[in-house]
Amino acid sequence: MKYFKLIRYQNLLLLAFMQLLFRYGFLKFQNIFLSLNDWQYGLLVLATVLIAAAGYIINDILDQETDYDNKKENIIVGKSLSEKAAYNFYFVLNITGVGIGYYLASVIHKPSFAGAFIIISATLYMYATSLKQMLLIGNIIVALLLSFSVIIIGLFDLLPATYDGNQAEMGVMFSILIDYAVFAFIINLIREIVKDMEDVEGDYNNGMSTLPIAIGNEKTSKIVGVLGIIATLILLWYINSNLMSSKLYYAVIYGLLFIVAPMIFFVVKILNAKTKEDFHLLSVILKWIIFFGILSILAINLNIMQNVK
Repeated sequence: MKYFKLIRYQNLLLLAFMQLLFRYGFLKFQNIFLSLNDWQYGLLVLATVLIAAAGYIINDILDQETDYDNKKENIIVGKSLSEKAAYNFYFVLNITGVGIGYYLASVIHKPSFAGAFIIISATLYMYATSLKQMLLIGNIIVALLLSFSVIIIGLFDLLPATYDGNQAEMGVMFSILIDYAVFAFIINLIREIVKDMEDVEGDYNNGMSTLPIAIGNEKTSKIVGVLGIIATLILLWYINSNLMSSKLYYAVIYGLLFIVAPMIFFVVKILNAKTKEDFHLLSVILKWIIFFGILSILAINLNIMQNVK
């Protein structure tokens, strides 16, 4: 169980669920050709999960002192698992993930695409060693990596199958993936800042440079509140422009109830949040918003299929 806790298996399951949902809850229902067969796509999901898991491990290895202050009860490395064993696990996961990525790049005849997995792995290492200590840079990196796990679906499954005859159609599919990637980036960026607010005491004791440390939790709450309002307005605009105009009324109701309403709740609560428990609750709410946001692709597709009938 210590290995599952070390790699944040709940987060990895969410990541795998997201990638599987986009293909089997959306792309498979479109009248398009996909580059990867089912088991190859499974390997793409596996490679993404393995490299993400390796990222969690190296972060825990190099962040033991900060975690001791912030989440003492959740420490794995140095407590129930030796640092050497954690490093070995890290290397095995990384090498396996990058190796699978190289194989898939060969399958789609785009060997240079293997570089995506190498870049992600290297970025996660740099994040753990130095980038996370830089003001906002670490937050942006983590948010970008989550959004890239959506875009990589298009790179490996859509782009190699694109030619002059289906370019417009594939462009629409790719643009939808980019829309979701942008959504994932914005919400996860906000969540990373909220997590910094939750861990401000331990981060300060270990010389970290985060926004709450630089300007204080009170000012950071106001900035996060403004970001939350902007995100909510963007969501409302997107729902009106893309769902309401297409008469996808069930998807509209879903979006308002499960995405917009929690965002409004978040904005109201963040302005009054004071304690570590308050910030933890808000972080969990944002995680659920990401989950329901991802699930909306299925709600939209089911609504489209119902309208066709």
